Amino acid sequence: MSVKHPIIAITGSSGAGTTTVTRTFQQIFRREGVTAAIVEGDSFHRYDRKEMRAKMKEAQENNQPDFSHFGPEANLFEELEDLFRHYGETGQGRVRKYLHDDKEAEPYGQEPGTFTDWETLPADTDILFYEGLHGCVKTDRVDVSRHVDLRIGVVPIVNLEWIQKIHRDRNMRGYSQEAVVDTILRRMPDYVKYICPQFSLTDVNFQRVPTVDTSNPFVARDIPSSDESMLVIRFANPKGIDFPYLLAMLKDSFMSRPNTIVCPGDKMALAMQLIFTPMIWQLMDRKKKAF
Repeated sequence: MSVKHPIIAITGSSGAGTTTVTRTFQQIFRREGVTAAIVEGDSFHRYDRKEMRAKMKEAQENNQPDFSHFGPEANLFEELEDLFRHYGETGQGRVRKYLHDDKEAEPYGQEPGTFTDWETLPADTDILFYEGLHGCVKTDRVDVSRHVDLRIGVVPIVNLEWIQKIHRDRNMRGYSQEAVVDTILRRMPDYVKYICPQFSLTDVNFQRVPTVDTSNPFVARDIPSSDESMLVIRFANPKGIDFPYLLAMLKDSFMSRPNTIVCPGDKMALAMQLIFTPMIWQLMDRKKKAF
């Protein structure tokens, strides 16, 4: 952790909704005049799209059916920890960008599914903001979480997460449902080993729970909307959290445990604004005092 160069990490599985959370934080940063270095977790995958397909084929031929984007073999965990450590010490670091589609790739004159060159972060950023799969990952070789000042988990219940992934990958990326389901099954061992444990290390978790039937996510025709969901917000340390204020501001909310508040799903953006704006103030105040 760093007082002078704080780090915020949003961690969640593929299809969990971390991109939506990032947009909310960008609104907070703009309003509060905070200059953030935005780091996408996909940029720390080890292989580009073509290389990953080749590695997947090789893994299947070598009887390694569980090889996936979730595990250390396919990611640069050490480099991610080095970035967090170096940024915390100096406010600097080297990053790159993964180009998902034609729109992202066109300005660089590259093919979709490739990485840009590594480059140094802009000078004089106030905070580093990470969004991706492994913002709090911890293994026997690395501990990314220990460098993060504010750790946030985005964790829909697993059936909802699968529904979101199936619909996104089918409608936006052109994959067949069979291919998406195969990916979900292949990733499961790494999901259990490397994704789930992160949510025990986070400071705040946001879990969306549908109030409609999602018993069979593989036949769901649509994604349950925020109006059809409840949001469970868990604080690892409730000390200093103004629960009466949150309950008053979040209509129809209630506390289910001393560290947990539940509110309607469509209040997620508002809840994040109310919870994290004061936390960002605190990080910036500590930073100013340190300098």
